[in-house]
Amino acid sequence: MTLNDEEKAMLHGEHGATLRLAMEHQLAVGRFFGAQDMVPVTQAHIMADTESLGQAGVQWLEQLADAGGVVRIPTITDPRGTDFAHAQELGQADWMVELERRAIDAFIRLGVAMTDTCINYQTVLPATRGEHVAYGDTGVVIYANSVFGARSNYEGGPSALSAALTGRTPRYGFHLDEKRQATIRFRVTHTPRTLDEWGALGAVIGRKTGSYDQVPVVEGLEGAAGSDEIKHFGAAMASFGSIALFHVVGMTPEAPTLASVGGQRLSDIHTVDESELVAFRRGYADGDTSVDVVVFSAPQLSLYELRKLAALAKGQSFRIPLLVTTSPQVKPDADRFGYTQAIESAGGTVLQGMCFYQSYAREMAEARGWRRLASNSAKLVNILGGYGYQPRLASMEQCVQAAISGELQ
Repeated sequence: MTLNDEEKAMLHGEHGATLRLAMEHQLAVGRFFGAQDMVPVTQAHIMADTESLGQAGVQWLEQLADAGGVVRIPTITDPRGTDFAHAQELGQADWMVELERRAIDAFIRLGVAMTDTCINYQTVLPATRGEHVAYGDTGVVIYANSVFGARSNYEGGPSALSAALTGRTPRYGFHLDEKRQATIRFRVTHTPRTLDEWGALGAVIGRKTGSYDQVPVVEGLEGAAGSDEIKHFGAAMASFGSIALFHVVGMTPEAPTLASVGGQRLSDIHTVDESELVAFRRGYADGDTSVDVVVFSAPQLSLYELRKLAALAKGQSFRIPLLVTTSPQVKPDADRFGYTQAIESAGGTVLQGMCFYQSYAREMAEARGWRRLASNSAKLVNILGGYGYQPRLASMEQCVQAAISGELQ
């Protein structure tokens, strides 16, 4: 790889051991992916949950902090592994909480802002078109690439932190113009109406695309999707297909027309109709309608999702646990507007700074006896099957009714 003078100085240890280690890591990544050089990045987003980091990961962070490393660009974090105020009721062990505190301390010493959110594009420093960034979370990357027209690959935790420390990342993948052209074409005949339908559509397209290197272009959606709709659409597509970039003709910034992203040369058109979305949801039904827990998470909820949920919860009484995750940026407004009170008065719990599947979901299930779970997030439903749950995908209204009755109809 070609390095400039500053990058060579980092590699040779002229700016300290931490930057030398970061640059060595980035060189290894860049060479693996065939990058020719580095590209400057303006911000980084790091996966920060301790379930992923483990003891070794936290010790590594502490060693970097002890060595005096400090990030040089704005750097924020994905959700944590716990909400400290609710760790005990969630069934999280003391060692989990202590590991979380150690990770936070190390990140703060490194100069990382503990934003604890996977919806930074709705709350903190959204990326702009053409901006090169180093993002980690799948939902964050696909939203930034597709909806804002920013440029990022999926950065692993060490890679995102290395980018934060050096202010650059290897120039490969979606940092390159040619990699942002459409490679597979979809025509949708049914525009989703609810968030779970948007997630189902993203999941179907993700499954049919099925590769990180592929870029789907979508035609046929009516009107303009809102931020929450496109959030669930992209998060599910990334979860089911490892997709990092999609285009919607006439909606996303790089695709004002089909030809703008090279879609006109793709003669093989994959059609997605309403029956496929219905079949997708039915794929999670097994005849047993009982529910142990209802979870709204993955991605964290926006203020307007919380407003709708609060209206549905007002005056109700939940028979089973209903858990909601949101960001520390949104939670104070939810408190101020009375949304938190409405949800918790019904028996729900509003958690901040965490995401359910990144929070020792299997251990929580074992501690609380949870097995059958309902959610309106296709991404969450996809992931939790691997944690021992039997998940069901349903609308927000159906999920609230399940919390009230203990049954999902």
